[in-house]
Amino acid sequence: MKVEEGLPSGSRDVLPAGALGAVGGPLGRYAAGRAGGWSTRLVALLALMTATMVVGSVERGHCVERGWNGSDQFWHACFSDLPALYQLGHLSGGLPAYLDSGPGGAALDHPVVTGAVMAFVGGLVGDGRVADQVRWYFILWVLLATLLMLAVVFFTAASRPRHLSDAALVALSPVVALAALVSADVVGVALVSAALWAWSRRAVVSTGILLGLAIAARTYPVLVLAALLFLAVRTGRRQTARSLLLAVGATLLLVALPFLAANPGALGAAYSAWWDAAPNLGSLAMLGQIVGHPLSAGASTAIAVLGMVVAVVVSALLALSAPRRPTVAEVALVAVGIALVTGKSVPVQASLWLVPLVALCGFRWRDKLIWAGAEAVHFVAVWLYVAGGSDPNRMIRPAWYAVILLARLAAIVYLVWRAWAQAQDRLPREADPEGEWPGDPDRDEVVDELAGDFHERPDRLIVSFA
Repeated sequence: MKVEEGLPSGSRDVLPAGALGAVGGPLGRYAAGRAGGWSTRLVALLALMTATMVVGSVERGHCVERGWNGSDQFWHACFSDLPALYQLGHLSGGLPAYLDSGPGGAALDHPVVTGAVMAFVGGLVGDGRVADQVRWYFILWVLLATLLMLAVVFFTAASRPRHLSDAALVALSPVVALAALVSADVVGVALVSAALWAWSRRAVVSTGILLGLAIAARTYPVLVLAALLFLAVRTGRRQTARSLLLAVGATLLLVALPFLAANPGALGAAYSAWWDAAPNLGSLAMLGQIVGHPLSAGASTAIAVLGMVVAVVVSALLALSAPRRPTVAEVALVAVGIALVTGKSVPVQASLWLVPLVALCGFRWRDKLIWAGAEAVHFVAVWLYVAGGSDPNRMIRPAWYAVILLARLAAIVYLVWRAWAQAQDRLPREADPEGEWPGDPDRDEVVDELAGDFHERPDRLIVSFA
């Protein structure tokens, strides 16, 4: 039997049989070994990703046409932070305005890489009526977000080329269609996906640079970095850990230098705003507000910080105690999921963080759809809850929103449990169930395509509680 280099003929496809037929179809029986087979399937997935982003754009059609004004944007579920931040943050001045600490400069409570990208896009908007500028800013973001999500699909597919179709979990994700255009989180998601791809190629320094940029774009990539460090401890790869940390630190320093010189306040704006903020939409802490006993900002901050500590500890336990070495995606998903559930705010766009990690874990569609279904129901419910102040007769009742919020958080916990169970119970040769991948057929080992610099490295430290 011929086997195409980089793609086993018996690789598991998470899509239903024939599902790729509409955009070119899966490889035929005589396609194995032909150049371009892998890329042909990748093009199909990129086409599906483009279609998903088109669906997300069409869903925002009402707001694009009539503007993001008042409660109307919530009733039509087309709300987005981007238009409001364009006006409130004075982003029309572009990147130079973001580096200006004066009264005419741009101001955003986002980490600086995300803020810089938002300001750069703002500088591309032409003059005209404010409503037209806002509309064009959003349209430019649609184009940029589409390109970034296409990159996420590519990096997900290229990180696990033996399981190319797992990238369909990104390309066809309802979470992407609903949440990718709500905010600029897609920047951090793309950088994390690129970092994991670089790691799978054993490019440690490049991984550190990309993770450094990702941490400067969003906070959660710190947990991905922690997952890599815990696995480095397990394999005794101290030099790898040092190189990774040096690359991350140097990148963060280089990113910070322009702001230290021109606008130091921008560096800490996102973190100080988070620290002082009260519990917000989607969070477990917000349930107190719904039932009439709101938590203070200090209490919710303490819970969120404790949640981060728990996320780090639990992910360390998984990395160091699993009978077989878990993948970086499994360890990272456990950490990010716990941090989300205990966070003081879990907006709809935060779920984008999980999309590539779920795909890289290789979960079945059943698991993905359980979670995505809960996200979709919450997406509708949260806007009906927020808009209720303008028309109580149309709003969702607080008790029902509380139930839906809990269901969404339970679905995230379910993903965490699946990642933990998969790492603990992984069977030999799961990555190549038909044994057709070129190599030693007698190797009693799971082939981890995300192993990177840990590939074929023996475990040096395994924690046992027996």
